Amino acid sequence: MGNKMVIVTGGAGFIGSAVVWELNRRGEKDIIIVDELGKDEKWKNLVGLKFDDFVNKNDFLELLNDGKYSETDAIIHLGANSSTTETDADYLLTNNYKYTKTLAEYCLRNDIRFIYASSAATYGDGSTGFDDDKTACGSLRPLNMYGYSKNLFDIWALNNNAFKDIVGIKYFNVYGPNEYHKADMRSVAHKAFEQIRDTGKVKLFKSGNPEYKDGEQMRDFIYVKSAVDMTLHFLDHRKKNGLFNVGTGKARTWNDLVSILFTAMGVPVKIEYIDLPKHLAEKYQYFTEAPLTRIRDAGYTKPVTTLEDGITDYVKNYLVGKLYLGM
Repeated sequence: MGNKMVIVTGGAGFIGSAVVWELNRRGEKDIIIVDELGKDEKWKNLVGLKFDDFVNKNDFLELLNDGKYSETDAIIHLGANSSTTETDADYLLTNNYKYTKTLAEYCLRNDIRFIYASSAATYGDGSTGFDDDKTACGSLRPLNMYGYSKNLFDIWALNNNAFKDIVGIKYFNVYGPNEYHKADMRSVAHKAFEQIRDTGKVKLFKSGNPEYKDGEQMRDFIYVKSAVDMTLHFLDHRKKNGLFNVGTGKARTWNDLVSILFTAMGVPVKIEYIDLPKHLAEKYQYFTEAPLTRIRDAGYTKPVTTLEDGITDYVKNYLVGKLYLGM
């Protein structure tokens, strides 16, 4: 890849810090992290990582436009408000859509590699499928404002013919180390680990759909290490562009997920099913699965970490000691 600078926005966050960790593992240290640390423990994700500078996201665009980072080779844009329950639509449009558009336009003008995070939340209830065909963006119906803000940029990129030069990544249910700061937006894997550790049991939502038994609702759970490797494939292959799903390609049930957790922790399986809150019922996805045809066609041939292997690595090498990538 060379020694030119890589900028990672959201670089102190969950996936962003994992991207920096993997870049470090590959010998890359000429990295600028753009983020906003706030008052939680997100800063801990940075401990042990190697990078040149940290820039607050509110200062970054002005510095970029002033030519501060003219030697940039690539911007991996993972910074966003990722809360699926955020209701401030104007904030999400500014933070997720407009910020992304400004960065994309800058990269397109200056021939800088641009890889950004879209989301599987753009697919809504999944009734139109999960095909990452970029031309389908306009027909998708996200269930929450977060998903809409992400889809809005995908539509902009489509309408402006930007996908011939940039890459969008539709992350499915990512779990793994460095998500500890995400509060209610942590993966169920992390929340369930704490429940098992503290109470010996897990609470899962009952199903409100007769086609799915309690706990048999399905998601495509992808381990963060695989998600990062799939993302960086497009840093290594500059001529591969477009919109791509990042998942395992195999939906698994919540029961599967927590049963694997119990096994990894050496605790007997004990699941309690609770009612789905009304405010979530209308926006609840019962099935997600990432077709991987397009990313495979783009040359990504590695096997994706299985749920069993991902959860086991997460529990035994990170969760038990609350260890961070890079530490």
